[in-house]
Amino acid sequence: MTAATAPAPAPHAASPLRWVLSDSWTVARRDLIHWTRNPTVIVAGLAFPIMFVLLYGYVFGSAMIVPGGGDYREFLMPGMFAQTMMFGAAATISAVAADKARGVTDRFRSMPMAQPAVVVGRSAADMVNSVLDLAVLVACGLLVGWSSNTGPLPTLTAFGLLLLLRFAMIWVGIYLGLVVSQEAAASTWALLFPLTMISNTFVDPSLMPAWLGTVAEWNPLSATVAATRELFGNSVPELVGTSWPAQNALLLAVVWPVLIVAIFLPLAVRRYHSAAR
Repeated sequence: MTAATAPAPAPHAASPLRWVLSDSWTVARRDLIHWTRNPTVIVAGLAFPIMFVLLYGYVFGSAMIVPGGGDYREFLMPGMFAQTMMFGAAATISAVAADKARGVTDRFRSMPMAQPAVVVGRSAADMVNSVLDLAVLVACGLLVGWSSNTGPLPTLTAFGLLLLLRFAMIWVGIYLGLVVSQEAAASTWALLFPLTMISNTFVDPSLMPAWLGTVAEWNPLSATVAATRELFGNSVPELVGTSWPAQNALLLAVVWPVLIVAIFLPLAVRRYHSAAR
């Protein structure tokens, strides 16, 4: 066979990574455009954390006394940041389940595209949304009197840990969205509430019953909250526990999300591929 009559190489055959990245960006752009065309969803998603800040910061917070005379809203805001990142999993579950129910996921499978791009693109789009959510919540925190009392590097590290938690929860959301029905996806908020409440978000675990305090201390959310409080300079020395999780919050704030990603990313990819057969 001469060079003139040789078959052309398959598209992207010489650069599979570039193929995945290109198709991932296409899927992410599609998800972002779809998101911006639903202003009600945007407003509701941004209003929810703001409502929580006002509710817990002023209504419940007026009755809260921080040992050592610390400001409760400074104690609260790192917890609200982390809680919003964890609650983002519900939005991911709903979006993935909706695409599956409408047949969008099946259409992606039938197209000549890099298969990992569908889940990678979804994770990229959700990370962009999460940055916006976090920015709005930080602005709200500044308005109610919260501030970072440390330098730029610790502050940026704290935001990095918050986004790392969100990245981990995205893969939990993608996997569950591929597994559950669209109707069941709407009830995931109810499952996330206990995970976010049984933590150090609003009160210190030492003030809880012993067994419940232990559960709260080992909650992955508690690790991120404690680590970011310390990095923002919002931690209250009187409330820093003596348990191993409390003393190693920064380590756990990295280990927990990495472990979650290591478990759920392969599960999500495998679920997507197995459903295509």
